[in-house]
Amino acid sequence: MNHLIDNVPINTETIDRIKLEEKSGKNIYESICILEKISQVISNDLKKDLDKKLEEFNVLTKNNLEEIFENKEQIELSKFYEKLPKSTSISIQYLLNEKIKIRV
Repeated sequence: MNHLIDNVPINTETIDRIKLEEKSGKNIYESICILEKISQVISNDLKKDLDKKLEEFNVLTKNNLEEIFENKEQIELSKFYEKLPKSTSISIQYLLNEKIKIRV
């Protein structure tokens, strides 16, 4: 989970537009477009990671197609991913914490 940051807010927060512009060196429209692209990359990485972990459960259940059961580990894994902050929040926090740099 290389996209996780401890201080990324889970709930929606208002962010100062001027602060975003200062950190990115771009106007707000360009900043949002760049953050959206970064957010897509983060989202795709998280999806690949989740799919990879869920594939392990698929291999286990393919042997017993007749038996359908609840796997507690699988449920906990799904809950963990549901509780993660949105990829847009992660990308904004990356910019604010200067973990990414936008070329001017």
